[in-house]
Amino acid sequence: MENYETNRQDLIKTGKFMMEYGLAWGNAGNISARVNEDTYLITASGTFLGELETEDLVECAVLGQSMVQEKKPSKETPMHQAIYQNRPEINAVLHASPFYSTLVACSNIDIPSNWFVETMYYLERVERVAYYHPGSQALGEAVAQKAPKANILLLENHGVLVYDTSLKEARMALQTLEMACKMLVTAHGAKIEMMGLPKEIEKSFLDNAGYKPRRTW
Repeated sequence: MENYETNRQDLIKTGKFMMEYGLAWGNAGNISARVNEDTYLITASGTFLGELETEDLVECAVLGQSMVQEKKPSKETPMHQAIYQNRPEINAVLHASPFYSTLVACSNIDIPSNWFVETMYYLERVERVAYYHPGSQALGEAVAQKAPKANILLLENHGVLVYDTSLKEARMALQTLEMACKMLVTAHGAKIEMMGLPKEIEKSFLDNAGYKPRRTW
């Protein structure tokens, strides 16, 4: 029970964080955290991320078996299940539609990873997922195909999906993504030519700098 309570409190904290920093709005978005190998907690359908209560967090099975509960889990459970099933080291999934990241997801702009320390680490690999209706099994299957290739997915004409080893790391990744997209859009509009670091320096940073443990893909 301790793990459930810890995850509930961290999910509530994460929802407030996302609203406070403009990473979520209204009742758009859903977040989850793995409890153990078999189960995870996800926000209930129709909840506001900035106003979560413990009863707004619904237990679901990683393998997708239904659980009878008072509240319905988010209709986006197929995406969350796809991540947990294909990435056993992942313990947190954030789905949101922050302004600049969603703008980029609705375009054909590529997000550079070689601008600064956090982009080099968190945005090392970003993949796109073609549009499928939210909550559909087709969207879950598309996410499952891309899940092993990146920790950030741009859901075209929809939003973003960010997942990592903890809610803290996932929050950092989402905030880094939105910051980079804001810089990207602002630079385009102001006709500022950004100077990215050479690929060899980026690789050296990831391999040798010790900023975070090197991801294995």
